[in-house]
Amino acid sequence: MDLRLALYQLADEHRLDAHAATRLEALAGLGDEPGTLARRLPLGLAALAAALLGLGLIFWIAANWATLGRFGRFAVLQGALLSMGLAALWRPALRAPLALVVLLATGALFAYFGQTYQTGADPWQLFALWAALMLPLAWGLRSELLWTPWVLVAFAAVSLWIQAHTGHQWRVEPDDLAVHLVGWIAALAIVFAMAAPGRRFTGAGTWALRAAATLAVVVITITALGALFARDIAAHYALGLLVLAAFGAAFVPVRSFDVFALSAAALGLNTLLVAGLGRLLFEHSGSGDPIGRLFLLGLVAAGLLAASVSAVLRLARARVATGAAQ
Repeated sequence: MDLRLALYQLADEHRLDAHAATRLEALAGLGDEPGTLARRLPLGLAALAAALLGLGLIFWIAANWATLGRFGRFAVLQGALLSMGLAALWRPALRAPLALVVLLATGALFAYFGQTYQTGADPWQLFALWAALMLPLAWGLRSELLWTPWVLVAFAAVSLWIQAHTGHQWRVEPDDLAVHLVGWIAALAIVFAMAAPGRRFTGAGTWALRAAATLAVVVITITALGALFARDIAAHYALGLLVLAAFGAAFVPVRSFDVFALSAAALGLNTLLVAGLGRLLFEHSGSGDPIGRLFLLGLVAAGLLAASVSAVLRLARARVATGAAQ
């Protein structure tokens, strides 16, 4: 529950005057600096500085493309990669942001190598190699500053792999079920590596889990929607419902509970259920009133959303109470 709303409710129940309500807010620390600000603000500034440095390097090479030549471009990229890596070893306090620059420089080097030599490799292979080479670095640093962009790179590799093995098209056909299932399994493996059970091995943080959960739900939901709106509904739709339900259930236990991942799974399930009802109403309902069908669809969507929010909030309160009791 929101602290400010809880204080307002408490003040209203006990009929506190303005002075007493102000005193209650002061006792609750409502006007104090957030407890995590001192830790998260330097981390956020370091991430911003590293991202700007890495992107600045890429843009500088692009601006001087004609004057550098092939050898000069490789020299700048490799020199940046080596210097940032050595600086990360030399300055432990700046190791995480400098490692982020290493990650960005590695991606730029792979992109330029693929553009220069035209190796014929699929784009997913470059992203997969990028993620594989950065995996030991992220594992060694155990920082969400590196795990979060690593998640983005890994999901790009998974998505491009699916696209490459479905005829280089973003399609959902019955014959492509095995390919999509492999992609879903890879996406879910990344999520659970970032979640609480795998966190003690990876050292990933909250933002890495949130990024992975969001992308996994998007991949599964979009694929299932594509199956739903095909001429004949493919099996991806039913499997998508089952996978999202299992995905959400995995974050219900106390040990692995995460309200963001649970909410993302609930949103994906609601989307698929409402879309399925919409196809049922408008394809198999004959010549009924379309306004009435839209009204029914809106009521069901609102009911599902309200039920989902209520269930997630109830679980969150129960987990908070369990943590307080322990």
